[in-house]
Amino acid sequence: MAEITQKDGSWSFDGEVLRIVPGHGRGVHAVRTQLGELIVPLAAMAGVSYEAGRKRGRLRLRLRAGADPFAQATSGGLQEAADPYSLEVDSDRAGLAEYLVDEVRNSLLLDQVPVNDPADRYLMPGPTVPAILNGSDGKIYFDGERLKIEWGWATEEVKKSAGTRSLALEELTGVEWQRPTWENGWFRVLPLGAHVAVKPSHDPNCVVLWGWREARETSESALLAAAVTARLPHPYARETEAVEAAGPIALTKGDTPSPAPAGAGGTGEHGQDALLRRLRELGELHESGVLTDEEFARAKTAVLDQL
Repeated sequence: MAEITQKDGSWSFDGEVLRIVPGHGRGVHAVRTQLGELIVPLAAMAGVSYEAGRKRGRLRLRLRAGADPFAQATSGGLQEAADPYSLEVDSDRAGLAEYLVDEVRNSLLLDQVPVNDPADRYLMPGPTVPAILNGSDGKIYFDGERLKIEWGWATEEVKKSAGTRSLALEELTGVEWQRPTWENGWFRVLPLGAHVAVKPSHDPNCVVLWGWREARETSESALLAAAVTARLPHPYARETEAVEAAGPIALTKGDTPSPAPAGAGGTGEHGQDALLRRLRELGELHESGVLTDEEFARAKTAVLDQL
């Protein structure tokens, strides 16, 4: 068992899970206390590191993409004090921190965890519901199935005129979250279908966060974003399904195309038309976010090699 306890909380690793328990007291950020104890399975981890410092160092846990709905929703936007996967370590506990790092790394190697591959399902649960966000110009309620947005007195008229919003999960493609700072934070739902992007103060799908009560607004909005994200279809599951549905590229690298399946376009002029169609399809998948930059570049190169 590798274990370290500090002001912000404690980390303990038993070879299978990393248990993160938040600290108590006024100095501990509300995000940590509201999330509560986290149980991170080895399969969800991508790595852990210790950064030594003069007076204090810092442990950092890196998760596999798509393993945790909270990390997926906040996407690195949390300040360090609020990040549950970061722990400030006193210099006299550096040896314990380095021992924990070694234990996690050895377990990742022994279990052959695919640390560079995204998870195709969430390996950690999302925050519990119901969840409530008290924003600067409105309030959002989420009961696990439906989001309800009510506007307050400080709301712009264009939002008030849209009235109370009520959206089922099936009507959403996702959420966007921006950490509240001075008049520069927001929580936005993304409905199905086309919609015009407007600034948060005029968007009826968005609640503004002014950051007057930074810790509370950050905690409420981040946990709400994670609660919704956990209950939407997994992003990498959709990606895998979309790529499989598009079908494999029928050509292999070389001057002469390999035989294509029936209906795939054949060779010669018709084969080139099929390749151009494939390029357009890949471009659309990339623009919509289904393919990552790396996946798009790899697939594009494979097609261009045939032209």
